Amino acid sequence: MEDTINSEFDIKRFRCDVIGIETRVPTRKRKQQTFINLDNAASTPALQPVFRKVEKMLAWYSGVHRGTGFKSMTSTRIFDWCHQIIGEFVKADPDTHVVILVKNTTEAINKLSYRLNLTPADVVISTMMEHHSNDLPWRCQGRVEYAALDQEGRLDLGDVERKLRFWYPRVRLVTVCGASNVTGHVNDIYKLAALAHEYGSQILVDAAQLVPHRGLEMKPHYDPQHIDYLAFSGHKVYAPFGTGVLIGRRETFLRGKPEFSGGGTVRLVARKQVNWAELPDKEEAGSPNVVGAYALAETLRYLSKIGMERIAGYEEGLTKYLLNALKDIPGLTCYGIGPRVGVVSFNLRGMEHSLLGAILAHERGIGVRTGCFCAQPYVRFLLHQNEPEDLKTYENMGFWEMPGMVRISLGAYNTTAEIKELVKLLRDVAANRRSYKEDYILDPALGAFRPRSGDMLEPQWDFWQD
Repeated sequence: MEDTINSEFDIKRFRCDVIGIETRVPTRKRKQQTFINLDNAASTPALQPVFRKVEKMLAWYSGVHRGTGFKSMTSTRIFDWCHQIIGEFVKADPDTHVVILVKNTTEAINKLSYRLNLTPADVVISTMMEHHSNDLPWRCQGRVEYAALDQEGRLDLGDVERKLRFWYPRVRLVTVCGASNVTGHVNDIYKLAALAHEYGSQILVDAAQLVPHRGLEMKPHYDPQHIDYLAFSGHKVYAPFGTGVLIGRRETFLRGKPEFSGGGTVRLVARKQVNWAELPDKEEAGSPNVVGAYALAETLRYLSKIGMERIAGYEEGLTKYLLNALKDIPGLTCYGIGPRVGVVSFNLRGMEHSLLGAILAHERGIGVRTGCFCAQPYVRFLLHQNEPEDLKTYENMGFWEMPGMVRISLGAYNTTAEIKELVKLLRDVAANRRSYKEDYILDPALGAFRPRSGDMLEPQWDFWQD
């Protein structure tokens, strides 16, 4: 079936390169089954060819910048090269853009929120579909206005323009996810960029859920559709080695001082004066994650050789297959419509989301995510629940009691065979809800549901013990 989804993408070859693809995990009745990872929106696995390169690179690892030893000079050269490769992946212009390496997307967005030097009079237009990491940082900076959504949870572009017009010329930034981590919905970032620039604003794209699945270009600054700032994480794009990226306009980071200062950020220091280092050093305080940077750069090179258009084509076919399979399950509701990456959130009538996630894990070794996915306002909107007047309503609730969903998120290595396993179990649960509910109990100490019989094998951790 995979061959018919996209004949240009070699799924078998890609799966062979994914670390842990054949890992077996304990399930009920003391069975060991091959793990099916459908939680890629949280983190993707690493790639074997990249890991082999990282192992070789470690022999040359040393502290970067100013070291006179050969290994230090080599690591410095590698680290600088990583910035170049990462920028090229999204066609950033080295003359106008700077690539800044951080821990993750959250840190990238927080950094930008400080470096834009917003005042209380400045306006940031966000949306009701954002991850908390592209919402909370802006609440501390300026005034945040949220663009509305339609009934299906898609961004209302008309409302974005209305807010740009109403708040002109105070709008400093439009900040939006490239793809939702709840519905997978893909926003038209280039149309949004053109709108923002028409009204004198800049745009940030949280691309954490877009970069792993679609090709993306920042475009030259003379193009009205150019992206001013871009943030994404390595751990969501097959490089889980602790590196995130903020790419943005050089002029922004040349002004003022960094929010973190110290080693590596300066050229000259006196008792009362500081001369800051050149970019990106000025914005990368402390000893950097050289290994993580190298892993991300090599991963992006790997994906570029395959071709993001081939990956996107394969995942699009796989997502359609999944949606078609889910729609025939009685009582199952999927959220969101329209163009999406391989992220599908749903609920099964009469079944708590956290219980269903536990059943998938314990019965068949399927990994999904349940809850609100760090997007509580958006999930409440999709569930047609009003915003709480007082958060004390939820203070005494356990995770399993909070409103939420079950999320399936696909990677380019997932297959129709894995989806069939998922759908087979979901059908059985839908047909035997009462039986499954009787088989599972809530373990308050664990903070999750588990089999009542307690016959699940305990995880084995001897892979890291002496």
